[in-house]
Amino acid sequence: PANWLLLVVAVGVAVLMASPFLLLVLNAFKTGADYSTNGPLAWPTSFTLDAFTSYLNRVDFPVALWNSVLSSTVIAFGGAGLALLTSFAIGIGRIRASGVVTAVLLLATMLPHEALIYPLFYGAQATGTLNSIWSIVIVFTILFAAYGTYILSSVMSTFPRAVLEAAAIDGANKWTILWRVVFPIMRPTLAVLVVFIFIWSWNEFYIPLILLSDPSAQTVPIALSTLRGQHSIDITVVNAGSLLSLIPTLAFFLIFQRTLNRGVAAGAVK
Repeated sequence: PANWLLLVVAVGVAVLMASPFLLLVLNAFKTGADYSTNGPLAWPTSFTLDAFTSYLNRVDFPVALWNSVLSSTVIAFGGAGLALLTSFAIGIGRIRASGVVTAVLLLATMLPHEALIYPLFYGAQATGTLNSIWSIVIVFTILFAAYGTYILSSVMSTFPRAVLEAAAIDGANKWTILWRVVFPIMRPTLAVLVVFIFIWSWNEFYIPLILLSDPSAQTVPIALSTLRGQHSIDITVVNAGSLLSLIPTLAFFLIFQRTLNRGVAAGAVK
């Protein structure tokens, strides 16, 4: 009986967590009149693709999708790679005042984006990267690398010193130790970090909204925000756009789900 009770509770929690996504799917296939008449919780009177057609007519979705995929991929791998180098210096290289450096990096990740937007805007304007996806690539690569450094340096500080000393005795320099000894062991953890950074950078809104005012450089969340009018908003079109913007990240997560599981399991077993 206890197992059945636990199963019922688990199913109930799963349904509760999936309900926003189910409502998103239902309302994306409704007409505006159906939504206004029956409300968001009612089953559609007829499934239609009008909301998707309207969204694709209003927004250049392929361009926005490409901008999001390109920027998030570069940020994910660039941020994880930079975090690997800096955390190696802090966790294994044992630089001076490593605790202070780590605290400063952690503080940088805690600052609200509203406090950073003015220097970031004028910096992008001065470097000529304003209204270019490379402006957000540079910003978020640094920000997420700071967070990744905090995570990876704590893991690297637990590396067995005997393994590192043995590699040094065999003639390996710091660069060889990093790529031949440390990197293979850290690969599962780095894979988890890449997945998280990709999803985080995909969903970023405030900084891209300020730095990417040109429609040709906007990402999917910014393109979705253009559907909101001054006095009205078409909920079904917004749901359709939200569903289309959610599919790539969901596919990315499902593709790398096994990698994510292996990374978490590797971090749990020493």
